[in-house]
Amino acid sequence: MSEASAQVQADLDRLLPLLDSLLTKPFREGEAIRLAEAMRYSLEAGGKRVRPVLCMLACEAVGGTADQALPGALALEYVHTYSLIHDDLPAMDDDDLRRGRPTNHKVFGEGHAILAGDALLTEAFGVLAASDLDPARRAEALLLLAVGSGWRGMAGGQALDLEAEARAKAHRLVKRDGPKGEAQEGPSVGETIATYDLDHLRLIHRLKTGALLRASLEIGAVLGGATSANRAALRAYGEAIGLAFQIQDDILDTTATDADLGKRAGKDAGKGKITYPSLLGLDGARKALSEATETALCHLASLPNRNSLAAWARYLAQRAK
Repeated sequence: MSEASAQVQADLDRLLPLLDSLLTKPFREGEAIRLAEAMRYSLEAGGKRVRPVLCMLACEAVGGTADQALPGALALEYVHTYSLIHDDLPAMDDDDLRRGRPTNHKVFGEGHAILAGDALLTEAFGVLAASDLDPARRAEALLLLAVGSGWRGMAGGQALDLEAEARAKAHRLVKRDGPKGEAQEGPSVGETIATYDLDHLRLIHRLKTGALLRASLEIGAVLGGATSANRAALRAYGEAIGLAFQIQDDILDTTATDADLGKRAGKDAGKGKITYPSLLGLDGARKALSEATETALCHLASLPNRNSLAAWARYLAQRAK
């Protein structure tokens, strides 16, 4: 085990019990029993809990405690889990497998999956609003969560991704008449072009993946009482690791198997999506990954307790799923 992996595992062993002891507690009682089961199903599916852990580590990095950041951490995991449930729906990525298990809509049906996502998103704001935090910090954290998850953040990035996928599909139409005069789908003859470039790809992922990661770091900073300089450093760190995280996701989608990932591999290429490897090649994508990781590490230099966040930057760039 590398030094970074060992530090990450130590952080998980220390922080996850705090999170997991409260994560499904709100959904143990209530009238809508099957809806609660659907919410718990996805919350209990495992995963690295990257966003809540980063939130707690950011709080510690500026001199706060994990307990101070716990309401923000819970809110972030609810938002992230809702996004996965909705991403897997037929109208979005249409996935049957998530973390090695059938996706939520395959088990509970599309209606309950949509409602489970809706309820988790709502609960995220509820748990943060009801927390016993300094009112000014609580309000700032709520705003950061709204921006990171909303149309200027994660939801907006997903919309841009859907639009780009539709454009890619359109450009796979052959520009000739078929037997009945219609356009035929298949490999195009000199007509297939990249429907968006590297800058647009970065924009999509800065919103779709990076916005909630940035919010995780910045919410932790706010709840830990960070100075404006340390808050800015953590935001920049979040921007860089968000980019690194997505590049590694694209690399894994190209190189890993379904068994490696616990979900369907190669789905982006199958849909004609533009990815970092498709634009830069695998070697170029790996170089971009290394550069983004080093940028993230540089932004930590001024923080008093930066070792864990440095280890997480290295770990996320090396992960195999």
